[in-house]
Amino acid sequence: MANIRGFIFCVFGGTCPSCKEMDVLKVLDAIRQGKLVDFVEYHPQICTEDGNQYLKDLLGNMSIDKLYVAGCDPLMQKKMFRDAFKAAGFDKSKLIAIDVRSLTTEQAISGIKELIKNNP
Repeated sequence: MANIRGFIFCVFGGTCPSCKEMDVLKVLDAIRQGKLVDFVEYHPQICTEDGNQYLKDLLGNMSIDKLYVAGCDPLMQKKMFRDAFKAAGFDKSKLIAIDVRSLTTEQAISGIKELIKNNP
């Protein structure tokens, strides 16, 4: 299968105050229903050791053309995922990241949809 595009939502451990105005499941469902990507995933904290292992496994077993990640600062995401990307042979330029901290559910959905549409 070519042109696989995936979306991962990282929720900062699930207890971060910056997510208090957001219903994560509604965000995931809106992105899934919008059919803008081939798969939708959720991870509690990708920047942890098990999160990096998850990325290595995912990216090493799939031919993903674009990986959209909603979480913290996009620059930080590139730095935090660097080793996992290298281990999986994943080109870091295929990561399209968005910072969703302190957004409402509606703001997150809108921002993520716009990000995906503008970075096909």
